[in-house]
Amino acid sequence: MTSRRGHGSPTFTEQARRRQIIECTIDLISTKGYPATSLSAIAGQAGISKAAVLYHFSSKDNLTQATLDHVLERFLAHVAERVEREPDPRSALVAYVRAMIGYQQANRRHVRVITEMLLDDSGGTRLKNPGGHDTAGRWNGLAELLAAGQRAGRFREFDTRTTALAVGGAIDGVIAHWLAHPDLDLDAAADELETFTLNAVERR
Repeated sequence: MTSRRGHGSPTFTEQARRRQIIECTIDLISTKGYPATSLSAIAGQAGISKAAVLYHFSSKDNLTQATLDHVLERFLAHVAERVEREPDPRSALVAYVRAMIGYQQANRRHVRVITEMLLDDSGGTRLKNPGGHDTAGRWNGLAELLAAGQRAGRFREFDTRTTALAVGGAIDGVIAHWLAHPDLDLDAAADELETFTLNAVERR
């Protein structure tokens, strides 16, 4: 990703300015939408000139890519941290479902950025190469968790990819409904998703 012009690592001040610009971009995309978020609007939100934005990110594409990377890295790290500290496949799977819901509940702006930037009006992706993030295989990590549970004898035999898509689709569906209807009790929905997931994978 091309960002700051020149050579060498950005200074502490430059890093802080980049973070400020990214946060302003998150604010605008999450409230006004991706198409309506211009460099001029981002500069105005940050209280700097458009030229200053371009100094740190040489184009809108580079800035929005950096913004998406920022959001996805934090989301994935949150989920991975909670999964990795669990002692067995069942509790790791529960932690995965809970972390997926919990992070999005606490970071509504980030969810808006992901949906605005990755999905266009036809349901395809806006970005041709979203930072190397494999959006087509976004549930691969979940499939690996399910396979680990099978190897440990905790889960029944099933196609892990299909089941991961089903569980992931259920999570997406709940979050999509919550975004449109904020009165949805997301904590109760997380309880139901946990039950749904365990019923789908555990041995009878």
